[in-house]
Amino acid sequence: MSQKFIINDFENSAKNLEKLINKNNIQLNELLKIKEKTYNNFCVPYQLMQENLEVFTTPIFHIDSVQNSELSQKVYGECLPILSIYGTKLGQNEELFSAIKLIKSTESKILNIEQNKVLDNEIRNFKLGGCGLSDKSKKDLEDINLQLGELSKDFSQNLLDATNSWEMICDESDVHQLPASDKQSASYEDKDGNTKYKFTLQMPSYIAYSTYGNNREKREEIYKAYCTRASQNEDLIEQIIELKTKKSNILGFDSYSSYSIESKMASSEDDVISFLEKLASFSKNKANDELNEVKNIANKLDGISDLQSYDLGYYSEKLKEEQYSIDEEYYKPYFEQDSVVLGLFEFLYKIFNIKFTRIEEESWNEKVKIFEIHEDGKYIGKIFLDLEARTDKSGGAWMHNWHNKYDINNNNQTPSAFVVCNFPASSKEQKSLLRHSDVVTLFHEMGHALHHLLSNVNEPFVSGINGVAWDTVEFPSQFLEYFSYEKEVLQIFAKHYETKEVLNDDAINKLIKARNFQSALGTLRQVEFALFDFKLYQSKKSKEEVQSLLDEIREEYSVLTPPSYNKFQNGFSHIFAGGYSAGYYSYKWAEVLSADAFYLFKEKGIFNTNLAKSYKDIILGNGGSKDMNELYLNFASREPKVESLLKIDDIIS
Repeated sequence: MSQKFIINDFENSAKNLEKLINKNNIQLNELLKIKEKTYNNFCVPYQLMQENLEVFTTPIFHIDSVQNSELSQKVYGECLPILSIYGTKLGQNEELFSAIKLIKSTESKILNIEQNKVLDNEIRNFKLGGCGLSDKSKKDLEDINLQLGELSKDFSQNLLDATNSWEMICDESDVHQLPASDKQSASYEDKDGNTKYKFTLQMPSYIAYSTYGNNREKREEIYKAYCTRASQNEDLIEQIIELKTKKSNILGFDSYSSYSIESKMASSEDDVISFLEKLASFSKNKANDELNEVKNIANKLDGISDLQSYDLGYYSEKLKEEQYSIDEEYYKPYFEQDSVVLGLFEFLYKIFNIKFTRIEEESWNEKVKIFEIHEDGKYIGKIFLDLEARTDKSGGAWMHNWHNKYDINNNNQTPSAFVVCNFPASSKEQKSLLRHSDVVTLFHEMGHALHHLLSNVNEPFVSGINGVAWDTVEFPSQFLEYFSYEKEVLQIFAKHYETKEVLNDDAINKLIKARNFQSALGTLRQVEFALFDFKLYQSKKSKEEVQSLLDEIREEYSVLTPPSYNKFQNGFSHIFAGGYSAGYYSYKWAEVLSADAFYLFKEKGIFNTNLAKSYKDIILGNGGSKDMNELYLNFASREPKVESLLKIDDIIS
């Protein structure tokens, strides 16, 4: 069984981390003294010691994201440099590098696929970590990694602080078009007993006003606040790019972009850019048509002839209502959070034969729900769901692996993972009612979690999501998203939280038809982000050059240019505080795989258990032990096609 989420002596985490690292260093020195090194006597204990370190550190960093406080910031700040220095020195340990290369050369023919993949990945990572460099270069890399860790932490904290420091007060006249549930969440009484409405930059609140706020000035006010958050991050971005460029140059790469794809499936920088440009070329004409529809309805309803970015969400919703008669307020009672979660689990039981059972355990917050996972009566893992927005919680949604599944040399462990979202908060008076887009987000993050939790790999370094190429890691998450639009799936959980009435066929069909609403605009937006990210890291840039690059890309690919005050980059945490630097293209790259795979289910049946078992065993079960291109070919018996994505998004016929 996986251990409970308990952090003992949290305030002294840095001291305890140092003790664990010292223990690891002593153990590593003992391993290096072994004269006849083998995979079993050297690589297995080496993996286990690293696994123990990850199990210890993950909750510490997790807490800073989901229960941020002065103490969590202090602890995070103390632990980060310790871990950074340890990781850099380990990655530059020539003796360790030589030992792993020796084992590869002497045992590769008798080792299995998983074991050889561990060795191949480690050899590649040691090269990317600086093995073979001069002592000065290694020290430079250590300093750079330390600085990057601090800058990443500061970037995230600045963004969280800025998000939580702003609010907008509205009167009834500003909110009369908002759904009742959103109004209720925003309402409060001022000191004079008058009903007012408060909106923040927390995602549920921001989306609510951007989509339904009838006061154009207020829409711009909240839009401007959101896209100008954390202006101090502008200087951090310049430093991050400079340091990542230096790092890649030290390691022998022309740019951080070329360094980034060394561990990905994309074969060259040109391949990435041409892939993104191809998507843009197919999408731009239709995106213009989609935008013109929004312009027309804005003009028809309110006489607006100069549609702005802060109008897009509001009038797009009006257009969706007109074209599909979709009223979000009508749908939300059918997507009550608990019902959606349990329905998702029922769906996963139907196709993957896995059962989720809720257990009562303490965790970091009373709203966290914990489930054990069983397959054929056997316990196989645990998942923690933290789904509601809080002021002390980072925005967005993500999955984070905690324990890795392994079974080596009589040592075994079951996997665990966290799924974190920012859905509307529930209370004693009000249920957490979701938009369908929230349902899609939950399916997405659960796709990541299943990739980690359903691993059949025995070696921890390539188990679950470990060792998976970054530009294919989004495949299972995006694949699962598609099912959230299927009638047979929606009928499992789309039930009115009060009457228990199932969402009717007409309403479901409208949702399905609306799935590709503004799909070309969405594709262009993702291409814009991805090209900005990838080209940004192709050379060192000043903050002025960063803005110029973004302006150039928008000029070429955007069909609605944002206001000049829009500093979107200062909140782009994926590439400045996450793992997507020169890798944001991965979302679209992996989406080709997910769309192509989903077509198989559309052809053979959504609940085709044989096909689902094949997907589960081949794609999910193999984790990072094989390249995804090989796994996909084994699963689908064909190469994936870009056209599958364009067709499923209704961009081409």
